Amino acid sequence: MLHRFLRGVLLNRFMAFFHDLAAIPLALAIAVWFRYNFESVPNWLVFMQIVVVALPVQGLVFWLTGLYRGMWRFASMQDLARILKSVLLGTLTVMLVLFLVTRLDGIPRSVILLYPLLLIGVLSGSRLSYRWFKDRHFLFQNTESRKVLVVGAGQGGELLVRDLLRHPEYEPAGLVDDDPAKQGRDIHGVRVLGFLDDIKMLVGFLDVDLVVIAIPSAPQNIFKQVASVCSEIGVECRTLPAVADLGDRGDQDVAVSQLRALTLADLLGRDQIELDRESIANYLHDKTVLVTGAGGSIGSELCRQVAAQGPSRLIIFDHGEFNIYTIDHELRKSFPALDIVTVLGDVKNYDRVDWVFTTFRPHVVFHAAAYKHVPMIELNPAEGVINNVIGSRLVADAADRYGAEAFVFVSTDKAVNPANVMGATKRIAEIYCQNLAKRSTTRFITTRFGNVLGSTGSVVPLFEKQIREGGPVTVTHKDITRYFMTIPESVSLILQAGAMGGGGEIFVLDMGEPVLIDDLAKQMIQLSGLKVGEDIEIIYTGLRPGEKLYEELLHESESLKKTSHDKLFLARSRDVNREWLETQLVDLERVAASRDVEKMLTIMHGIVPEFTGSANSLD
Repeated sequence: MLHRFLRGVLLNRFMAFFHDLAAIPLALAIAVWFRYNFESVPNWLVFMQIVVVALPVQGLVFWLTGLYRGMWRFASMQDLARILKSVLLGTLTVMLVLFLVTRLDGIPRSVILLYPLLLIGVLSGSRLSYRWFKDRHFLFQNTESRKVLVVGAGQGGELLVRDLLRHPEYEPAGLVDDDPAKQGRDIHGVRVLGFLDDIKMLVGFLDVDLVVIAIPSAPQNIFKQVASVCSEIGVECRTLPAVADLGDRGDQDVAVSQLRALTLADLLGRDQIELDRESIANYLHDKTVLVTGAGGSIGSELCRQVAAQGPSRLIIFDHGEFNIYTIDHELRKSFPALDIVTVLGDVKNYDRVDWVFTTFRPHVVFHAAAYKHVPMIELNPAEGVINNVIGSRLVADAADRYGAEAFVFVSTDKAVNPANVMGATKRIAEIYCQNLAKRSTTRFITTRFGNVLGSTGSVVPLFEKQIREGGPVTVTHKDITRYFMTIPESVSLILQAGAMGGGGEIFVLDMGEPVLIDDLAKQMIQLSGLKVGEDIEIIYTGLRPGEKLYEELLHESESLKKTSHDKLFLARSRDVNREWLETQLVDLERVAASRDVEKMLTIMHGIVPEFTGSANSLD
């Protein structure tokens, strides 16, 4: 196999080499004919003298300057630069040899000037012609190709059109772009035919089979507009990764091979967040960092982004054996030089938490461990209190006791005016962290945000499963809304808040506009290539215990204040008496341990007066 491969490579190179050698006398002959106006040449002996010298000299220069490293199939500006260099260097060498031998007697000066220009034209023209022919070979074949309409006539569109022309199964039918200056222009012979509003008309007129969004980091409104039109007219829609994700592979087949279906992150995502990476690195680099709940959706992404900041040690802590094994395996593969400590343990276990802090003395703690599934905690409220309140208190106290520099608590929008036990437990933990910040050298910082796309136990994986099974998709209420952001986006803002906070703050993440869950379900069905009501039914099941129609990001007494980051806001904290709070938490832990749910809820209402929920309890 290797022998055949090497033989094929050498054969191709030698064929190209002999082609270029043949171009030398051809260019010289044309130059001589030009000199004599295509009439009879009085002395071909001069021509033969030049050929005898030029063939070996120019051929050697061709080979030594790397002219045969490139492939004709992918001839580019770099290959043209090699041709220019080798022809000019070869010509100078040939003229030097001829001058030493003949003093250039009888050699017309016009031939010396015309020869290199003609040779460059022959060498580059043959290569570009071959590439043009190969790129458009679908014109000469009887294969049935898919017509593609490309959205975006920028760098991404150029990459995509160039790759489409190399694949016989695709035919680029045209481009659309909202830039008026690009209208009517050509990219590799494919014309910009209109604006995004013209997609529906162009798909019908050109009989398009596939629409591809080729705008790197396209804003959400473009994805939604194109996806909506494609869904309406029943044509497939795909997208191209950002140019930065394609790597440095130049002219190789990257764009077509990496076309992918649209995702919810495309439709619900926002503009890329600008972070103060220097401030984030300053409090994480060369530090010992502890992440609790490291196996969860938020916790595992925290581990990835923290690891990228170069901490001296990363402690990943979780009670789920499989989850922590999974993130441990990933981190050790991605960051082989990082000192990773994997701790299997429970935040409710005082001895285990104390051992971690005693042994490793973390500088920064990200507390992401929590029970978060609202209906599950409604059925098991005591366990929710013990984990989310008492567990958070144990970790926060340990951070204070052992002098951690920063403690970042991951909270939720459900902590605002909580209608369920889960939200109330997170609000109590917020209050405790704020209170502790007043008397601690540790910076206690709270981050509050809504749902994240694709997190375990959330609505998106549930809808995906229901769609795979053929439906129906269950929505609790036609008017229910939720805030959404991507997991990497939320974690990036958590890290940014940790860098900005001085202690005691509640940072509210800008969640954008709330999303109607009914629309979300319809979009997911359409993204799967199915039709609502025909292929997949949507049924409305009614609100579950503890569920609200809409979520809020702040209590009425918490006025939002801008920060130096446009995606982070500060909620004004409410003062709570320390001694009273400590007494309430001792009582709350006691009644939760005894599963006295009625008394437990009474205490919770006392700590969080805006808590309106009850519990349909199994405890």
